[in-house]
Amino acid sequence: MKKRLSALAMICVLAVGLSACDSPETSTQSHNTEITEEKEFRDGFSIREISDDLLDRMKCGNTYKSECIVPREDLRYLLVLHKDKDGNTHQGEMVVHKLIAEDVLEIFEKLYDADYPIERMVLPDNYMADDEIMMRDNNSSSFNFRFISHTNKISKHGLGMAVDINTLYNPYHKIVTNDDGTQKEVIEPATGKDYLDRSKDFDYKIEKDDLCYKLFIEKGFEWGGDWTDRKDYQHFELPTEITSKYSEMYEK
Repeated sequence: MKKRLSALAMICVLAVGLSACDSPETSTQSHNTEITEEKEFRDGFSIREISDDLLDRMKCGNTYKSECIVPREDLRYLLVLHKDKDGNTHQGEMVVHKLIAEDVLEIFEKLYDADYPIERMVLPDNYMADDEIMMRDNNSSSFNFRFISHTNKISKHGLGMAVDINTLYNPYHKIVTNDDGTQKEVIEPATGKDYLDRSKDFDYKIEKDDLCYKLFIEKGFEWGGDWTDRKDYQHFELPTEITSKYSEMYEK
């Protein structure tokens, strides 16, 4: 389950983050980072190591938290082009685990060439790593370090081995049964309720067998829209038998 904050808390988080680390002028824009080792695939598409400048940005923006046990050497910074629903081209950025870096970059190349719409792709640090704010803004992202609630196990986003695409229009949904037998509906982002009816046509919707789905599945990812106990239509992740090996290695 993704972290949720009240509206007031969201505002406070952003305000603290801006005053401590950044200026309002740059807080919602992609930052240029010092290039370390780089693999250039074609114009607008590259894979870079995590530079000192980028690491500072991730620490400041709270994706690389003080308790993060995933070494920076195992993460990669992707620069990719993407198009929104109106056909406008944007320079996107994403941090992922090195294990999936080339696969994910190839996926985004093919989505770009096919004019598959992705509205926004900046690092979660632009939102102080707050999932609810970021999802409401329809941002696509991957790495955001955290442990699974009430455990010392790293989540798949915490490993950089899960990718969320067009998050507002492809929400997370689950019915939770409380200890007293009552039920609670969880929708994340909360503003995504209108997009739970997957029979409707709307922009940025991920469907089974569309190009985004096919490309991630071909690379061995699983789709949260296929789950039966909950639905996470935005979410693609590596299988647990792969991620658990890395999680256990980092947790030792």
